[in-house]
Amino acid sequence: MNVSLNWLSTHVDLKGKSPEELDKLLTFAGVEVEDIKTTGVPSDKIVVAQIKEAVQHPNADKLKVTQVDAGEGQLRQIVCGAKNYKVGDKVPCCLPGADLGGFVIGETKMRGVESKGMLAAASEIGLTDEADGLLILPEDFEIGKPVKDLFDSDVLLEVEVTPNRPDLLSHYGMAREMATLLEVPLKPLEVPARNTAKSEGVRIEASDVCPLYTAVKISGVKVTESPAWLRERLEAIGLRPINNIVDITNFVLHETGQPLHAFDAAKVSGSIVVRTAKDGETFLALDDDTYELAADDCVISDESGAALALGGVMGGADSGVTEASTDILLESAYFTPSRIRRTSRRTALMSDSSYRFERGVDPAGVAKASALAVKLILEIAGGSAEAETMTAGEAPVLTQAVALDLARLDQLTGSSISHDEAASILTRLGLSQNADSTWDVPSFRADLQRHIDLVEEIVRVKGLDAIPSRLRGTFVPSSDVDHAYDADMRLRERLAGLGFHECQTIKLISDAQLADVLPLKRLMDGDTIRVSLPLSEDHAVLRPSMTPGLIASAERNIRQGASALRLFEMGRVFRNAGGGKAKDLEAETLGILLSGHAHPAGWDAKARPADLHDLKAIVGALAPCSDLQFKPKEQEGFALGCDIMVDGQNIGSFAMLKPSRQRQIDATQPVYVAELDLSKLRKLSAVSRDIADLPQFPGSTRDVAMEAPSELLNSEIEKVLGKIKEPLLTGFECFDLFRDPSGEKLSADRKSIAYRISYRSGERTLKTEEVDTAHQAILAQLSKSLGISFR
Repeated sequence: MNVSLNWLSTHVDLKGKSPEELDKLLTFAGVEVEDIKTTGVPSDKIVVAQIKEAVQHPNADKLKVTQVDAGEGQLRQIVCGAKNYKVGDKVPCCLPGADLGGFVIGETKMRGVESKGMLAAASEIGLTDEADGLLILPEDFEIGKPVKDLFDSDVLLEVEVTPNRPDLLSHYGMAREMATLLEVPLKPLEVPARNTAKSEGVRIEASDVCPLYTAVKISGVKVTESPAWLRERLEAIGLRPINNIVDITNFVLHETGQPLHAFDAAKVSGSIVVRTAKDGETFLALDDDTYELAADDCVISDESGAALALGGVMGGADSGVTEASTDILLESAYFTPSRIRRTSRRTALMSDSSYRFERGVDPAGVAKASALAVKLILEIAGGSAEAETMTAGEAPVLTQAVALDLARLDQLTGSSISHDEAASILTRLGLSQNADSTWDVPSFRADLQRHIDLVEEIVRVKGLDAIPSRLRGTFVPSSDVDHAYDADMRLRERLAGLGFHECQTIKLISDAQLADVLPLKRLMDGDTIRVSLPLSEDHAVLRPSMTPGLIASAERNIRQGASALRLFEMGRVFRNAGGGKAKDLEAETLGILLSGHAHPAGWDAKARPADLHDLKAIVGALAPCSDLQFKPKEQEGFALGCDIMVDGQNIGSFAMLKPSRQRQIDATQPVYVAELDLSKLRKLSAVSRDIADLPQFPGSTRDVAMEAPSELLNSEIEKVLGKIKEPLLTGFECFDLFRDPSGEKLSADRKSIAYRISYRSGERTLKTEEVDTAHQAILAQLSKSLGISFR
């Protein structure tokens, strides 16, 4: 929200306070100031100049060469392309060195003619354009005087208001906060009193959505351009003036925080009816888009049933005020925040009104804001208002008396704040003390409900730096959370050491991204968890896997020119189980994506694309000294899939993207992904292994080529080798695979696999006979267990 210091100064005295001081004051009080902007003429080198001569440029039809008096004792030559001036006019002249927001004016040549400065339009020097061309200044402006001194400037504070403080979403609310923090008086908001009466002209049929609704009919208004002061107020905070009626409602909203809306009374048939939407009802909003409404949306309609506005969100295109309007109905109401929030999110309609209603406006401010707007409309647009404000419903009471426990206050603050000072702070905040030591909370502070809320306000206004620190860090035994964090950091460090970059993606994905899901367990219908009211189609489902986010990250990086990708992400995934029978299960997983070159190309090595074996080695590095196997398993939506088995237990899944999916993300190399159960991986990475001494005696190897059925898995061979109790066997490695689909050299249903088997003794140098005996025993066991032959 933009806050104008000029506007703020009409309610509270800010003299002597710089924007930087106010920034610090608000920030330490819990109101974040995101930016400070200065508006108005930016430079002292923009001065009043009078045009003394203007002749046609010799080399350009649309340019003229002017001689201007800028109060320097001699004329200054400036080339100008504007057409709205005449000789004798006074205009802003930007002298060389004038900084126009990053663009510095200098001396130059334009089409061969020297130009020593620039004659400026209003928008070029930070003012508002009233007409095209140069800004023509009043005749009585002194030549040579800085234009900066002749026009008002302003400072805008861009503040981020937390959801629990909707009372700050207005200039008067912010002024009230400033007055409290600065300990200066707050000027009262002058609002004329108006009579209210229950009327048949307003009827509420949905009190759960709209507890209170008011309307005032004003006849004989003249809809035209707003006066300068009103336009300047709105333009200062970035709003575009429309007409005097609409501008007044916008002004009152930003003045008091209470949204208003004006209807053209001629377009309203009978009474105003506040109801919920009908099945299939549509609504044409002020943005000229048509929206299909839901049954819990609030609709402001008339007796004919026509929707005039979407309550609390936006007015209708067919009932708005135009220059032809003469009679208006002014709406001011209180809407239930949760219902407005739901409608706004579902329709993706965001407005200044919905922003405030969904956070909660002051119920007691509904009538006051209406009365202030009526006063301004009568002063600016003329006409006459009905003597009484039509009302329906009652303003909800959202606050109650809260007791302040003084003993608890002393305990929490170390008695650094006296009871009198605490009472003074609460009084400045608008609270009033009762005889029983409780405090009545004003209607605009619905966030103050408990004793601790009052303590927080007292400390916030006093300043946390004034509260002495008494507690120091104490020893706390490590917990399971600490152990999990440490394990995750070890995994991160290992992956970073392997050249991986950590990703952090949003937990919400689109329906289309479900095709990229690689779950630890197969998803069934009903297992995905959907968002009831998603902000967009891209954020409609809670991710059941890490891989959709990693693939989306890979796609962006590939399109930015990345040729090798090593990405990982740790986090939570969400799903139901058993077709939705078990609800809202969460798990922590590690997602890995690998694509491109396996290692950087060097002078002595050619770059090769990463493959399955590289990813297997990476998983092996995360669970060292473990028995790692990739067991083939079909993965829906992927070209290649495996279960990742470590020490006999399934810890995750591996897959390769289909070539068609790789083309969609512009990948020219295979893309491999893996999803690992983080809880299991933590235990494996934390297992301590005995460190063996380096062998003292030489070993020996034997190569063997086996002929086996083509469907026999390599993992089955390694499983048998791993179970053989041969004391001399120290390792084995598959180094060759041969198939012949033609059947000429080897039957098409057979394959040849070559292994290198290692033997060693820790006590002596082995003899050839010993190695041969052990080798033959192993071959016999392989043949017996798997039915393979040897070539």
